[in-house]
Amino acid sequence: MSDSHVTDEATDVFMDHRELLFGLVYNMLGSVADTEDVLQETWLSWSGRGTEGIDNPRAYLVRIAVNQALQRRSVITRRRETYVGPWLPEPLVADDDGAEDPVLRYESVSLAMLVVLESLTPLERAVFVLNEVFRYPHTEIADILDRTPAAVRQLAHRARAHVHARRPLYQAHPRVRREATERFVRAALGGDIAALMEILAPDVTVWADGGGKRKPAGLRPVHGRDNAARLITSYAARRGAQDMDLHYRRVNGDDAAVLFQGDSPYAVMVMDLTPEGDQVSGVYIVTNPDKLTHVYKDDDKAEEEA
Repeated sequence: MSDSHVTDEATDVFMDHRELLFGLVYNMLGSVADTEDVLQETWLSWSGRGTEGIDNPRAYLVRIAVNQALQRRSVITRRRETYVGPWLPEPLVADDDGAEDPVLRYESVSLAMLVVLESLTPLERAVFVLNEVFRYPHTEIADILDRTPAAVRQLAHRARAHVHARRPLYQAHPRVRREATERFVRAALGGDIAALMEILAPDVTVWADGGGKRKPAGLRPVHGRDNAARLITSYAARRGAQDMDLHYRRVNGDDAAVLFQGDSPYAVMVMDLTPEGDQVSGVYIVTNPDKLTHVYKDDDKAEEEA
């Protein structure tokens, strides 16, 4: 068999599993750029090895990608130590026509959930993503991570207990969530304090991730309805948010708002709602331009892909 045929076969197998690998790694890291780096490393390892003698290419690729992602966590942790202000995951934004990033075709992990996952250890997060999101059994996870099934079960129990303590198991109907999201955005961009106070939950928290590149962005999360309302309205007024182009998009599977300044994305706003869906319990605002490079207006993307 020629080298080119082997390479073609390895490429085909890798591309067949690329969306799965992207979903796994992104949910472990919360960064598209780091995920792409891990997939490149996975591809190099895979193409160098070849497919001969591998009975289960899917399992082999997942093992490489997950363990490469675990190694990448240390790089991300060091980077986070010098990050300016709150850090939020890089949002995955669907197009205006509803076409989603390939990873969103898998079970989506919301931006709010990704923030919770940041508080897990790297191994706990890997086990949670593999087990709770992608439904891998503990025995397979044990093989992937080179741990005993008993150790994996313990990691899964700790991760699940931690996540469920911070995230409600029940979510409101999508239509209710969309209506609440639109009410919040209208009040926020319109500077309507009274409407904001009504839609914000008493213990709401606002995270604004500008990475030190967009101001004003708070250096710490803001807690409480009064503080949140003041921050949001002053932020919108200073940046002239009313004059920006507003698009409602799906972000990590949830309804959200994307603001464009001219043809460039300025902010992605994701609202986490109470279980009943009638109030906003968390606001995640990503303005760091480095995290918005994959966000396009329709015309921009069409020209790029033409």
